[in-house]
Amino acid sequence: MKTKKISAANVASRPGKKAVASKRNPETSVIELAPVRFHIQKILVPVDFSENSQKALRYARPFAEQFGASLTLLHVMEPINYPIEYGYAPIAPLEAEETRQGELLARLKQLGTELGATVPVKSIVRVGRAWKEIVDFAKAQNTDLVIVATHGYTGLKHALLGSVAEKVVRHAPCPALVVRTEEHDFL
Repeated sequence: MKTKKISAANVASRPGKKAVASKRNPETSVIELAPVRFHIQKILVPVDFSENSQKALRYARPFAEQFGASLTLLHVMEPINYPIEYGYAPIAPLEAEETRQGELLARLKQLGTELGATVPVKSIVRVGRAWKEIVDFAKAQNTDLVIVATHGYTGLKHALLGSVAEKVVRHAPCPALVVRTEEHDFL
C-alpha cells in the first residue's frame, strides 16, 4: 500500500486541519492523520428482561446498524444453590428446566424480532453465574463489543447482590459499554 507523504506545514494550510509535527521526521504519512476506524462485527447484549436491559437493547441496534454488525442476545439462568446445612432441596425435574430455558429463548427471540429486520440477531440462553457466562461467551465468540446494562445499586444492595456489569467490565476480552438508566442518553 502506497502512502502519500505530506508535511505538517501542508496540512496546516488546509482549512479545518491541525498541523501534526513529528519530532523525528517533519513529514507525516496520510494514514497517521486518518481517523481511527472501528471494525465491530459482533455485539453481545446480556438481557435479564429488566427495563435496564431494554435500554441496552435500544443502544445496541443503532450500533449494529452503524457498523454492520450482528447482535447476540444472551440470557443467563443462574442455578439456585442451597447451603448444605439446610439439607437436601428438592431437585427440579430436568424437563422443567428445559421448559424454562425454552420459554426464555422464546422471549429473547421476540425481543430480537422487535429490534427489526435490519440487524441479524441470535438469541442464546445459558446456565451458570451471569458474569462468568457472559465473559466466557464473549471470549469464545470473539465478540467485539459488549453492551451491558447496570441497575446502579450502591451500598448494601451492591454488597449483597454484587454487580454483574462491574465484573463483565473487569473481565471482558473486549470493550464494554455500560448503559445506565438514570444518566443522559446520546441516542
